[in-house]
Amino acid sequence: MKYRAWFQCINEQCSERYPLNTIIYRCKACDSLLEVKHDMQALARRDAKAWMKLFEDRYKSNQWPYGSGVWGKKEWILPQIADENIVSLYEGSTNLFWAERFGKMLGLQNLWVKLCGNSHSGSFKDLGMTVLVSQVKQMISEGAPIQAVACASTGDTSAALAVYCAAAGIQSIVLLPKGKISTAQLVQPIANGALVLSLDTDFDGCMRVVKEITKDETIYLANSMNSLRIEGQKTVGIEIVQQFDWETPDVIIIPGGNLGNVSALGSGLLMMRDLGLITKLPRIVVAQAERANPLYRSYLNNFESFEPMEAGKTLASAIQIGNPVSIEKAIRTLRQFNGVVVDATEQELSDAAALGDTTGMFNCPHTGVALAALIKLLKAGTIDKAEHVVVISTAHGLKFTDFKVNYHEGATDFPCRYSNKPIELPPRVDAVKEALHQALEKRRTIDG
Repeated sequence: MKYRAWFQCINEQCSERYPLNTIIYRCKACDSLLEVKHDMQALARRDAKAWMKLFEDRYKSNQWPYGSGVWGKKEWILPQIADENIVSLYEGSTNLFWAERFGKMLGLQNLWVKLCGNSHSGSFKDLGMTVLVSQVKQMISEGAPIQAVACASTGDTSAALAVYCAAAGIQSIVLLPKGKISTAQLVQPIANGALVLSLDTDFDGCMRVVKEITKDETIYLANSMNSLRIEGQKTVGIEIVQQFDWETPDVIIIPGGNLGNVSALGSGLLMMRDLGLITKLPRIVVAQAERANPLYRSYLNNFESFEPMEAGKTLASAIQIGNPVSIEKAIRTLRQFNGVVVDATEQELSDAAALGDTTGMFNCPHTGVALAALIKLLKAGTIDKAEHVVVISTAHGLKFTDFKVNYHEGATDFPCRYSNKPIELPPRVDAVKEALHQALEKRRTIDG
């Protein structure tokens, strides 16, 4: 059975269509963003149970390329791409972690954390980059003039782009805000052979530059305004439902910066509903850092207006974005999913990440923003403690070791409630025994 997909303008009054092998990022007719649309009538000829069985049979299999969490759903992603052009590192299929102890601290029985950072480059961006780079490889094979793929990034996008381009043998170019990303994030594209340009600006400044240089068709744009990225990232919602035996959670909380991942999450869930795999939609909560919260400010006025802002310096550096490219798509998604937007201060996100770590997680600061949002919404009664909640963890904590070290050493401008500094002692047994006695006695008192 032949399935088809294409780019389509998100403006319903326009709805212009373009083939997926077109080098295009915005509608030529009205300048709106594009999205990938599928022939849903053709997809609906296979019933919901048959789709579930197909996805289950492929899940983590050794059958190329279907063992990938993304390409196991190829018909819903890029149905027309040739398998030999797929660039996959077997992304997706990441752990859905039952946060039992952390949930109990908050009074929640059903709290789960989707560990998207347990991936090749350490973030959810792998899900989208496998699709984008695969399509680029296909386009080059068809004669497209593309010589390199470029992105602006606060760290994770650049790492994912560099590693997938390295696997494909395509040159990557990354524009990073100088001094505003972690060392671990900087070294990833360097190690994978990217041309790294460190610009003395913020992410929004890098984005302005990359949009200009990619007007040259020899340099292809890899940021999330390119909806090919969204097609891969939409599998996270599908995968969560699959891991719950095709049951939909009540609430999904996701950190928001450039906001492509918000619309991606909604896109996958809507597709499942429209094809009969699920009957209800979860509420979507977007969590932002207080110093970079333009979506939250718009939410406060019921999305009647949106004003870009100059993002302030935040520990959640990957979402330090004041003018998100995917704002229109994100607002549309939140309206469809009874959405909520919450922001978190630097102390709130840091304490939430650290508290989660004490229960077996290893959180990046952006996951800390989402966990802080959960805590605030529970206190406000917006989320009921009986609800089934999933928090999406976007990146691995090892990419942000400075964030963690500074917290536990108290090198912050706020008190760190859960800091855990090493105890320095002389190499004597009696000193060690005394320290152990005091520490374990304190633990017994806390556990009470």
